[in-house]
Amino acid sequence: MMDDQDRTPVDGVDGARARRVLTDIAPRTWEHPADKAALAALRKLPVFDEVLRKLFGFFGEKPIRLAFQANAVRVSDKQFPRIHRIYQEALKTLDVQEEYPLYISQTPIVNAGAYGMDEPFIILNSGTLILLEDEELRFILGHELGHILSDHVLYRTMTVLLLQLAGMGFPIVGLAARAVLVGLLEWGRKAELSCDRAGLLTVQDPEVVMRTMLKMAGGQEVDEMSLDEFIRQAEEYRDTGDVADQVFKILNLMGTTHPFWVLRLSEVRSWIETGAYDRTLRGDYARRADPDPAYQEDLREAAQAYAEGAKDLLDQMAGAARRMGESFFGGFRK
Repeated sequence: MMDDQDRTPVDGVDGARARRVLTDIAPRTWEHPADKAALAALRKLPVFDEVLRKLFGFFGEKPIRLAFQANAVRVSDKQFPRIHRIYQEALKTLDVQEEYPLYISQTPIVNAGAYGMDEPFIILNSGTLILLEDEELRFILGHELGHILSDHVLYRTMTVLLLQLAGMGFPIVGLAARAVLVGLLEWGRKAELSCDRAGLLTVQDPEVVMRTMLKMAGGQEVDEMSLDEFIRQAEEYRDTGDVADQVFKILNLMGTTHPFWVLRLSEVRSWIETGAYDRTLRGDYARRADPDPAYQEDLREAAQAYAEGAKDLLDQMAGAARRMGESFFGGFRK
């Protein structure tokens, strides 16, 4: 447990607000049960490991890293010093021992991403800097750190590569790899729910998190939007379970990489309502050295968080992946 002395002042107006440093916090504290269950199901897909090995064996670590970083500026105390300061504070709040490289990319699309294999890094699009204020950027950076700390980056990088290769019609992407891609997208949407919690723990202000989601959904016309109305919209979404089930099926068909913002807001609010967020801030959370709970426990929790939907989808893909495995590996034969 930690006491009130384990707080670090926030730069800003008189340093009035303070955030608790979450010393030695384990990533499973914020990991959504549906994320863990979907990833476990994904790893059981036939040819999944082979697709992974072939894909990264084909490209290699360094070319992948350079491809992401070639058209971006690395953040430091001399380049984007304001972002650098916010990033340093985010690292401290989550008690991150390593400073992963952070880059700003000249991209108008409001987004960010954590990528890499053995050497993770974060890309923050310039459009995000225009849209969001400092505390909202802190949430985004905490979210991306969550991806790194939860070991999401390898599979996220794989997803991006497969999407790009599929779009170009590259022969490396056979039908088996496409089946794996669908599974990666399904898991990836659940992983976003986990890292929204990491972002909340970084900024430690639910209103900032929800305001960020409102902007990400509706743009920068803040004078024309109401957070209260957006919260009511999320409550309506959450209360219509049948509709939510249908939405997830539609998302699978669309091949999107992220769940709807209104769903993400609803999930964050649900986590807060369980008391888990407050308990974490009080110091009641898993430490990195603590044993991980049994997988069976995760599955029981996931039954209430769309895990069955993910399992059904991945089970359906398994047969197709098994039948089409040779199609994928044929792309490597000369």
